Amino acid sequence: MEEKRMKITLKDGSIKEYTESKSVIDIAFDISEGLARAACAGQVDGQIVDLRTVIHKDCSLNILTARDPEGLRVVRHTCSHVLAEAVRHLFPNAKLAIGPAIDTGFYYDFEAEPFSREDLDQLEKEMKRIIKKGNKLERFTLPREEAIRLMTEKEEPYKVELITDLPADAEISFYSQGDFVDLCAGPHLMNTKGIKAFKLTSSSGAYWRGDSSKPMLQRIYGSAFSTKDELNEYLQHLEEIKKRDHNKLGREMELFTTVDVIGQGLPLLMPKGAKIIQTLQRWIEDEEDNNWGYIRTKTPLMAKSDLYKISGHWDHYKDGMFVLGDEETDKEVFALRPMTCPFQYYVYKSRQRSYRDLPLRYSETSTLFRNEDSGEMHGLTRVRQFTISEGHLIVRPDQMVEEFKGCLALAKKCLTTLGLQDDVTYHLSKWDPENTEKYIGDAEVWEQTEQHIRSILVELDVPFVEDVGEAAFYGPKVDINAKNVYGKEDTMITIQWDALLAEQFDMYYIDQNGEKVRPYIIHRTSIGCYERTLAWLIEKYAGMFPTWLCPEQVRILPISEKYQDYAVRVESELKENGILCTIDERSEKIGYKIREARLAKVPYMIVVGEKEEAEGKVAVRSRFLGDEGQKSLDDFIDALCKEIRTKEIRRIETPNNQ
Repeated sequence: MEEKRMKITLKDGSIKEYTESKSVIDIAFDISEGLARAACAGQVDGQIVDLRTVIHKDCSLNILTARDPEGLRVVRHTCSHVLAEAVRHLFPNAKLAIGPAIDTGFYYDFEAEPFSREDLDQLEKEMKRIIKKGNKLERFTLPREEAIRLMTEKEEPYKVELITDLPADAEISFYSQGDFVDLCAGPHLMNTKGIKAFKLTSSSGAYWRGDSSKPMLQRIYGSAFSTKDELNEYLQHLEEIKKRDHNKLGREMELFTTVDVIGQGLPLLMPKGAKIIQTLQRWIEDEEDNNWGYIRTKTPLMAKSDLYKISGHWDHYKDGMFVLGDEETDKEVFALRPMTCPFQYYVYKSRQRSYRDLPLRYSETSTLFRNEDSGEMHGLTRVRQFTISEGHLIVRPDQMVEEFKGCLALAKKCLTTLGLQDDVTYHLSKWDPENTEKYIGDAEVWEQTEQHIRSILVELDVPFVEDVGEAAFYGPKVDINAKNVYGKEDTMITIQWDALLAEQFDMYYIDQNGEKVRPYIIHRTSIGCYERTLAWLIEKYAGMFPTWLCPEQVRILPISEKYQDYAVRVESELKENGILCTIDERSEKIGYKIREARLAKVPYMIVVGEKEEAEGKVAVRSRFLGDEGQKSLDDFIDALCKEIRTKEIRRIETPNNQ
């Protein structure tokens, strides 16, 4: 009788046959000793597994190294365990939470005092010592009661909570490296010496399980790569993106600031930042009103709780609102508005509407208030008070599809004008049918509206992904998202389909038969939150905004005080043409003035001296071409006004802006 042989199909299509079970690492050694030494994990029938995993049956097998993305994740995951061991050595009172691999490296959360940069440096040294020892990582499992007992004895309450919350049939596994033990599903490297290049990059606060009602932990971030060169390349990349970080650059450029005594999530827009927002706002308002048929409203910043009870926000969003008063003791309780929609509904309801009146496109530059968790707030991207290009379209059901397309078209135009169209992704945000208490309306309405949006996106050839559970409580939406310099994704523009709230507010129109009919509503923004958009633009352009957005478009640089009068005349001509300009009146050398203007990211400098005054010209320097030579003042003004009027995004063609 022929002995049964187990067939292992390798990545290249070749087949290894064995008469007995084999671990992944044994098979790796059988293929080549070099491959085994480099191996990080295995991929068995598509599933990532430990090298320790024993294979008992026919399967496909790919041996993963740190050159493979999933292999590198295993390196990073193991690195997080080494970090946890190092923290326990240097900070023995720290409690362990979780430590996963992430796309850029790894992190681990601890209950501990905040970590300084010096602490991270000491932890790196300790991690290198642990790695050099080369302890094996060994996997073992325990029954639930024993697992809880082990973590209780080790005084690890977060691990106990994790074990308690695992499903009844879950396998509870641990990994040990020397005397250090951690609850973990794996996979991991065979030993710590497989970590070749790592760096602890930062630390910050993070709520346990992302819940602001739970303890604030300390999160240490790090990264790891297969080689030191790759790590150094990544660290250099981090330094470059830090230069674009709006929270750093925006403050350096004096666009905004924050003050503790005013409050978290309440940024102060400085004159330059306020000017950019004003420019954006005026452009959006003119675009909506003049070209897209919107009519403008201005509504209160607060309302009685009665309004939010009708809309459903009181039941579904009260925790995210700033409530003024006490429901139990006060006759009237107010709340600052987190949205504009119900206010504009009452503009609509101020008189009876006919089918001929629709669509009605209401728009408002709205200041809104949302009680964001303190751990979520960052710079200008997530704040507690913000201004938004908000609007609501009241439409007949037969108009809904075309009007929704129009909202998408307006959003695309705004993105294209700002040069941001290639930086976004489109998401169909759906309800969660497994969590219906979060929403109003029945399943049939939700499925129909989601299909309508899906069909529109397909028809317009817009690539999109579908996100379950991201819908508003009253309807699905299209979210247009973008990533910041660190890869975190935020929603920039939202367009929502609402077939439900008109009934909540008893909104109707009279159709051609004289009957009352419920309209549909589109909730939308054209560019979204102005503060978040400013943050996006800072990072996109590294502070070197398109000229039309710059708070200072031209800086006039007289060579000496003798040419101050001519500089003033030039300034007057520029301002008469709506150009934002200043004069550098300081008695500094011209080279110094030019360097200062470049550091301030001013797009144009014009130098004036004896020759320029005599000939009525200006010597132009720009961030785009460097020295552009002498031009007549009229020609310079004409060209610049055209650049501003057309909102041209002029390319930088000189590498050093000389």
